[in-house]
Amino acid sequence: MTDIPIRDAATLIVLDRTARGGPAVLMGQRGASAAFMPSKYVFPGGAVDPADTSAKMAGPLDPVTRRLLASVSSDSPTSSPEALAAAALRELAEETGLMTGPTGAAPQDWQHYRDAGLSPDPSALIYVFRAITPPGGTRRFDARFLLLDAEKLHGDRHDFSAACDELSHLHWVPLTEARALNLPFITEVVLAEIASIAKRPGPLSGPANVPFFDNRTRDPRFCWIT
Repeated sequence: MTDIPIRDAATLIVLDRTARGGPAVLMGQRGASAAFMPSKYVFPGGAVDPADTSAKMAGPLDPVTRRLLASVSSDSPTSSPEALAAAALRELAEETGLMTGPTGAAPQDWQHYRDAGLSPDPSALIYVFRAITPPGGTRRFDARFLLLDAEKLHGDRHDFSAACDELSHLHWVPLTEARALNLPFITEVVLAEIASIAKRPGPLSGPANVPFFDNRTRDPRFCWIT
């Protein structure tokens, strides 16, 4: 069997701690005919595009987030902290229509941001999880899971009218109800991490050490990124 290349990817978990039913995360359902994780409920996200490596942002990453993202990265431009952050924000805008950032210039191909006159801002992103999909699938990704406080979103967080059709049933899912959905295994694990983070008082902050499910080979490994 030919080895399937592992692509760098970024997933953005948007957490609303002010929701009436308790802390909630934004999720959508992949299509039944999707080549990867059909019919599963997931967070917005996707592979890093080459253009993400040079996309201009409104400001820098948080220093801790940048250090953790860089600590186990490869020499590939698509694994740089800035490219991963750009991919996460771009995918959020494309798949949900939601954005974060001040008034300013947007990267050339970021139509949602250009239409809104906004410049994407990665400064509030928090790195919370990393997982490489195991061998045997039709597609493989090295996914970095980033967290964003819904308070940082621009405009109405319930307005998904500008979303593409990649995810259906977009909605804010209470953390207490999320595990009842049809989820990939790794999403269940990540949700447990988010539930723990959501309980902390004060400004949203990430873990000191990031969990990492390393499935590059057929002998899976769990470790911590410090």
